Amino acid sequence: MSFQANQDLGVGNPYAKVDPAVAAKLPDGAKAISTENHGFSFRATTGRIDVELVDGSVRRFFMKVLLEESGRAMVHGEFESMTAIYNLIPDSVPRPIGWGTYETISDTHFFLCEFKDINQELPNVGKFTECLGALHNNSMSPTGKFGFHVTTYSGNLSQHNEWSDSWETFFAKSMRHALTHEISARGPSEDIEILSPVIFDKVIPRLLRPLESEGRSVKPCLVHGDLWYGNTGKNATTGNPIMFDACSFYAHNEYELGQWAPVCNRFASEYVQAYHLHFPISSPVEDYQGRIDLYKLRFNTHVSALFPQDRHLREQMLQDMRDLIARYGDISN
Repeated sequence: MSFQANQDLGVGNPYAKVDPAVAAKLPDGAKAISTENHGFSFRATTGRIDVELVDGSVRRFFMKVLLEESGRAMVHGEFESMTAIYNLIPDSVPRPIGWGTYETISDTHFFLCEFKDINQELPNVGKFTECLGALHNNSMSPTGKFGFHVTTYSGNLSQHNEWSDSWETFFAKSMRHALTHEISARGPSEDIEILSPVIFDKVIPRLLRPLESEGRSVKPCLVHGDLWYGNTGKNATTGNPIMFDACSFYAHNEYELGQWAPVCNRFASEYVQAYHLHFPISSPVEDYQGRIDLYKLRFNTHVSALFPQDRHLREQMLQDMRDLIARYGDISN
């Protein structure tokens, strides 16, 4: 499905027509003057729409298009995620404009936001971690709980977002949800059958229960949810850090850093150290690396489900399990 195909999206022609549902989200009186493919997505068609405003000035918008009911849920989740982040750090994300369903093409759904020229170099360490710290510090769960008000999707797979009072409970359900996706995508595994009960019965309580014991508590912080380097960059005009493609929920802030732990990641230790200048390590500090590795397991499990053709990814997930169990499984008890 090409963004330039007239039959698909009504764009890429001399009159630059856009679907009426999209046009309704644009500024009043705006006239589309050009449309073109822009960017890359594993799951969606993406492009840029240039419009002329009533005063003669030109504005640009970015649009993502997805199909079927799952696509509708995905663009809705992205809009709600990006809106929540924009409300807290507006200089660091493209402004969300709207989402909806095409009038002229059935089962076709879109997410629309302002267009930013993005240089996809790694963002400046200090500026980026300051923005991320502001997002986590200044956010406040509307329910006081962990979760989110709509289902969000990492790739084309849903995340567990039901509200929970306990971070340990929420994370365990989120991890089970990701593991269900993984097994559905790849089939059953004897290793998973042996290892996963220890992860849920021993490792998760060992690492997460102390966060909410002996008078300690965890603040539910708004997280981007998929903050790998490919979802970040620099504003080509201002140089400010930019993040996009969010799949948010309210979580323990350190969960965000679990995405920085896999070996393929490019946010090195200086990013982690700089981040903790803005948001200190949670207590008990001695469990910090274990928590990060547990959160890494959650990300690697979801990625294994997203790309089942890559045999290495399941083994990576299983190795994460084995490592955590060796350190925190205490299977003798």
